[in-house]
Amino acid sequence: MDANVKTNRTLQVERTIKALKKNNIDARFLETIDDVIPSVTSLLTKGESVAVGGSVTLNETGILDLLRNGDYTFYDRYKPGLDKEGITEVMHNSFFVDTYLASANAVTEHGELYCVDGTSNRVAALLYGPKQVILVVSWDKIVPDLVSAILRVKQLAAPANARRLNTGAYCVESGKCINAHCDANNLMALTAGACEHTICSNYVVFSHQQIEGRMKVLIIGESLGY
Repeated sequence: MDANVKTNRTLQVERTIKALKKNNIDARFLETIDDVIPSVTSLLTKGESVAVGGSVTLNETGILDLLRNGDYTFYDRYKPGLDKEGITEVMHNSFFVDTYLASANAVTEHGELYCVDGTSNRVAALLYGPKQVILVVSWDKIVPDLVSAILRVKQLAAPANARRLNTGAYCVESGKCINAHCDANNLMALTAGACEHTICSNYVVFSHQQIEGRMKVLIIGESLGY
């Protein structure tokens, strides 16, 4: 990456971390993917219970392999052989774990986290339940404001995830949300009704947190996830 571009990105990260901390959200910058596992390990205690939300980033950074190494009680939603009932049980147990790990769809420079879910087990656990929440996000997910966050999901994250999950949603073919009522005055198209097979059922903004330090954000200086 060009040095001048990197400087701009670094300054953006610094602004975002400062804003997150004002919202009682702990945040730190990790320059490379190699820094992720040591940082996550430092936030975990051997033997504690852990669970994860659906995330490409967690897989790309090796966090799933870390949680499967035997040092933790891992409620693994991806465990081979789990049927639908088994996965549902894992998701229910996830609300009571010591640490829940996931990613976010966007992080604003105002210190807000933006997440859009279908089943919404992820946002439910982020909101309440687990004692500690660790969010691992690429610096590509930092945006200026909530409008930019909404557009990022509509134009990038949701189509990519819908394609990955083979949902058949309209955005899989179009590459962006094509809801007729998703315009500048109604970006989330909440009053329009969802498209068939949508994965955009609930829209959650995380702002100032009541429990200081419960939510931690690790921002990685590389392109990862959606």
